[in-house]
Amino acid sequence: MHQYLNRIKATIEPLRQQIIHHKVYSVIRTVDDLNVFMAHHVFAVWDFMSLLKSLQNKLTCTQVPWFPQGDADSRFLINEIVVGEESDVDDTGTRKSHFELYLDAMQQCQANTGQVTTFLDTLQQTRSFEAAFAAADVPNTVRDFVNFTFRTIAGNKAHVQAAVFTFGREDLIPNMFLSIINDLNKRFPDNLSIFKYYLERHIEVDGDHHSHLALQMTSNLCGSDAIRWEEAEHAVVESLNMRIRLWNGVYQELVKERVTIL
Repeated sequence: MHQYLNRIKATIEPLRQQIIHHKVYSVIRTVDDLNVFMAHHVFAVWDFMSLLKSLQNKLTCTQVPWFPQGDADSRFLINEIVVGEESDVDDTGTRKSHFELYLDAMQQCQANTGQVTTFLDTLQQTRSFEAAFAAADVPNTVRDFVNFTFRTIAGNKAHVQAAVFTFGREDLIPNMFLSIINDLNKRFPDNLSIFKYYLERHIEVDGDHHSHLALQMTSNLCGSDAIRWEEAEHAVVESLNMRIRLWNGVYQELVKERVTIL
């Protein structure tokens, strides 16, 4: 299985480098710039949780009456990740999901949460993504990113979902971005302390412990099946391209606002 993992890593490395060195980070210079970034990125934080819960639904029994489902190793791996993502602690020790923590960070730095809140409220009421996107006036790059995630979920293939979760959503926060946030936090500690904490938790929990669990889960689900690994690789490449498009959208909005101001 190591050869399959290594092949995926080699294939996606150029795309990972594009994300890690994306030009969007270089134009985040103020708290207002960061607010624009967060208003886009929050949708990726939310649909990450949906991908996670879809995997839990597929790999464990989440219905009553309970019956053993799947293998115990996969059940352990996904449940361990869910605990950390869905019920972590904030900077005061209060239990919260990483999505709720992100919303707290947005509110602290006065980023616009209205768009994502309208989207979620409409989606919950109508169960229609198109209605929710329209009601919230969500940018096309965000729509495409979320739609890809839910196409992956609808594909109903646990090994593909696990691969996208593992390679497409973890370990993508570059040091450059962390340096920018640390610098802004020094100047505006009352605005960015929660976001700084969120990033630190993401690196500590998601980027280390959870990434190892996710790799093992993907390996277990793909096994020695070459076709499964091929499907996984294709989906991961598409997911990283969607992330690049999402970052392109943020960059274009930031540059457009800067030109408008001038």
